[in-house]
Amino acid sequence: MDTPQEILNGLLQELRRGTIVMSVLSQLNEPRYGYSLVQRLNDAGMPTEAGTLYPLLRRLEKQGLLKSEWETSGAKPRKYYAITQEGMQIYEKLLVQWDKMSAVIGRMTGEE
Repeated sequence: MDTPQEILNGLLQELRRGTIVMSVLSQLNEPRYGYSLVQRLNDAGMPTEAGTLYPLLRRLEKQGLLKSEWETSGAKPRKYYAITQEGMQIYEKLLVQWDKMSAVIGRMTGEE
């Protein structure tokens, strides 16, 4: 049987998994390479491992929400990611839904 802490950790992981896409999309209105994105997310309070981020970036690119481009002029080649027009439209719709869900939770918990 799981301990209360294990249950909480699992639920927090599910919650985080549902919000990381919005967090990533919110940071890609200008091109960023993976490691700089990891740093930005961590600095903002969304701890993210490279092993989580890179598969997500590849999936979002495959879905057409991101585009990528290699920068090879520097000392070290870097793949830069940026949100596409379709990605921006999806991101904006996700934000609307997030606001609605936040308002509902606020009403249900007496915060509004």
